[in-house]
Amino acid sequence: MKKFEKLSSSVVPLPIENIDTDQIIPARFLKSTTRDGFGNNLFRDWRFDSDNQPKADFVMNDPKYKGQILVAGKNFGCGSSREHAAWALEDYGFTVVISSFFADIFKGNALNNGVLPITVPDEFLEKIFAVVFEDPNTEIAVDLEAQIVTIVATGDTFEFEINPYKKSCMINGYDDIDFILSHKAEIEKFEQTRPYSFYR
Repeated sequence: MKKFEKLSSSVVPLPIENIDTDQIIPARFLKSTTRDGFGNNLFRDWRFDSDNQPKADFVMNDPKYKGQILVAGKNFGCGSSREHAAWALEDYGFTVVISSFFADIFKGNALNNGVLPITVPDEFLEKIFAVVFEDPNTEIAVDLEAQIVTIVATGDTFEFEINPYKKSCMINGYDDIDFILSHKAEIEKFEQTRPYSFYR
């Protein structure tokens, strides 16, 4: 995974609640065995009509809104446990998703695939939407080390929570295997102290 430390970006606002994983990446696009190309079908049925033409009224087709941060309504990522939803968001270019509630399995899948889900209070979420709709160039700053998200235009901040292990992995660009390998020397040293050690 890519290392994540700090990010300041304009955002794509999607103030819709209960966005499930089938809306994020419809089931008919789950046949691929690699992670590549899923971004093309992110929110496919919302972005395109039956003739595969972009829907002008969908926010991701509005050139005013762009950036690496998706701000979504409450209960994002509910529904089936498909990891492909995180793949699609990452492949499209989103590094952070902000909502007031995430489905647990989606949250874990996102963290495992380099997408940072940030849970904020409903009031803070509404502040983001209000500022962004007033000025689409508004930026949100995310400091993972400090665990702080900031609405740059207003100075409003919120200190978010994240699992310490997943935080360390994202900052270092580790998946679970990379994390274990980063401790290889300590593991080998420990193994050498055990009777019948492989390393003796």
